[in-house]
Amino acid sequence: MNKTELAIDVKNLSKKFGNKVVVNHIDVQVPKGQIIGFLGPNGSGKTTTIRMICGLLTPTTGAGTCMGMDIRTKADEIRKKVGYMTQKFSFWEDLSIRENLEFVARVFGMDNIKERVDNALKNLGLAQRQEQLAGTLSGGWKQRLALAACILHEPEILLLDEPTAGVDPKARREFWDELRNLSEKGITILVSTHYMDEAERCHSIIYIAYGDIMVKGTVQEVIDSTKLVTYSISGDDIMGVMDKIKGNPEIVTMAPYGDQLRISGSDKYKLEHLLNKSTKDKITQAEPSLEDAFIFYMTKSAKEEENG
Repeated sequence: MNKTELAIDVKNLSKKFGNKVVVNHIDVQVPKGQIIGFLGPNGSGKTTTIRMICGLLTPTTGAGTCMGMDIRTKADEIRKKVGYMTQKFSFWEDLSIRENLEFVARVFGMDNIKERVDNALKNLGLAQRQEQLAGTLSGGWKQRLALAACILHEPEILLLDEPTAGVDPKARREFWDELRNLSEKGITILVSTHYMDEAERCHSIIYIAYGDIMVKGTVQEVIDSTKLVTYSISGDDIMGVMDKIKGNPEIVTMAPYGDQLRISGSDKYKLEHLLNKSTKDKITQAEPSLEDAFIFYMTKSAKEEENG
């Protein structure tokens, strides 16, 4: 890939707070206009990594560029081109949607305020509700308002820190439709999330644990990297089967889904033998999911951290 196509190209990034290493010498390359999902346990270094990339936090070591600008020497310029949306966006409940956006634009000294606000209202489907008080909005509409405020200054990169926490599935889907539209316009989006369905909508994902990148790539590449084999058991006593084989070292992930029990492991022969020995119910091979991969890497990273 030609370097000019990269919105982000950073190498050897690390961050220490005192003696604690939060991010440990990682490399990240992101093509312009892509949506990149950051996954990992709480406290794994996802948000710290994203903030270093976007000039919001100075790395302890490492270097690179964001939108072609050096993340160390041009941090101020980078920040001007970044839209940052946190889990808890602050808005003024007694102001309307339009008034909130106009206020944000004035605070940051933007020009062409009416045009900017009009465009944001139109692009995010807020125009018909523009006179509604922000305090009366549902979680999904508050989310749209927050995103509208983030794109008022026409950023080249959006930084979203678990933006859909606590929002219902329909609103989450609509929010992600808007993110895809922004991506199609060339905006690069970095988003941290714990929702597997959201991660599956990203162009690629990066799994971080204890400051290290465990794996990165497309969703299918991440799933394939686990080399998991998965089986589905259907029958009348799946919970009994689950109790019988729980804790077996051949099992990496196991969870009931409706009237089926999904089980994943790393050794096909040993897992098949265990299941055939443990149940007379129907056993069929299935495709590993991203959730299976997520649990696989969570378990792996926890063991590595425990073993030092």
